[in-house]
Amino acid sequence: MILGLISDTHGLVRPEIFSALAGVDRILHAGDVGGRAVLDELRTIAPVQAVYGNTDVPGEPGLDSRLALDIEGLSIHVSHGHELGVSPTSEKLLARYSADILVFGHTHKPLIERSGQRLVVNPGAAGPRRFNLKPSVARMRVENGEVDVEIVWL
Repeated sequence: MILGLISDTHGLVRPEIFSALAGVDRILHAGDVGGRAVLDELRTIAPVQAVYGNTDVPGEPGLDSRLALDIEGLSIHVSHGHELGVSPTSEKLLARYSADILVFGHTHKPLIERSGQRLVVNPGAAGPRRFNLKPSVARMRVENGEVDVEIVWL
């Protein structure tokens, strides 16, 4: 299974996202979506599951506080990261959540970090350019209990 990971769109779906996430089986959005229109556009690529971030409205239809998924025998946790404070880190996520794979956003900084058998991924921010960081998403392949992730620059 190939998952498209995206975060911090803040209401903007860049045209490059369509080619970056082409062929994914599902999209996981790690918050700061910026409205239902973003989810609707992403659904033209693949089914979308999303969590709300600190700039979204908690309880908005289509946005959960966090996701707990099981894909090919691996547990995946998705949250925005703001629930861990202003600066969520891999260490904080690994201490708080027990999933095999932890996906978060909030920092706008792409990250792929392994800790033993566990993996922490931040796809970066796909929306308006902020903090002098290049926009990005990630593609994650889960197959036979193995996980491979790559950052895709937009």
